[in-house]
Amino acid sequence: MQALTAEQLLALWESGRSQMPAQRALALLAAACPESSLESLAALSIGRRDAGLLRLREWAFGSRIAGISDCPQCSERLEMSFTTDDIRAGEGNESSDSLSLVVEHYEISFRLPNSFDLIVMTMAGSEDRAALKQTLTDRCVLHARHDDAEIATSQLPESVIVALSRRMAEADQQSDVRLALDCPRCKHRWVALFDIVSFFWSEIDAWARRVLREIHTLASAYGWPERDILAMSAGRRAIYMAMIAA
Repeated sequence: MQALTAEQLLALWESGRSQMPAQRALALLAAACPESSLESLAALSIGRRDAGLLRLREWAFGSRIAGISDCPQCSERLEMSFTTDDIRAGEGNESSDSLSLVVEHYEISFRLPNSFDLIVMTMAGSEDRAALKQTLTDRCVLHARHDDAEIATSQLPESVIVALSRRMAEADQQSDVRLALDCPRCKHRWVALFDIVSFFWSEIDAWARRVLREIHTLASAYGWPERDILAMSAGRRAIYMAMIAA
């Protein structure tokens, strides 16, 4: 994996504006991993995919992450600040292709969810959470048995599905990053999911719009082409921008 250049990042932002989140994630990884096929990257577990995106984000914008969350109790806006290491999970030694679970006399062989699964679920266009959960179960469960008899995934009880979801999260910890938050105003405590795909993309979007404004200003003032301006460091562009504003 290699860091993305400013030119690559801007091109990915332009093409990714019409893509779904899972496609954006894969496009970023594909650009950073030219030695890997798109199919092999899409087959990575969500946790391994997100670990790669976290590293790319670190290289692009640094290790410090700042965000905002609204308290669900009183709507107070909270500022959050943490590092990439704070949310980086261990690599784990389990294969994402074949895992097992035994619970309530049910024996399940399964694989971890990947980007292919997310794309299929998104393209289904359904807002029925139960239907989406069943689709994911159907795709990820390889074999299911109850009392030594093969059964369909639709026959698995809800308690077993819950246990399966927990087992998946344990085996792929980077896919389930949760932040413990505490409101200073009403003292309400809650847990919020952190999605590196949407967060990283929001940062890329803000960066791209800012850089395009800088390119427009510098090209208008000096006649430089976009490629040359993008090749400059952010610090040098900032100095030129300050000189124009002076």
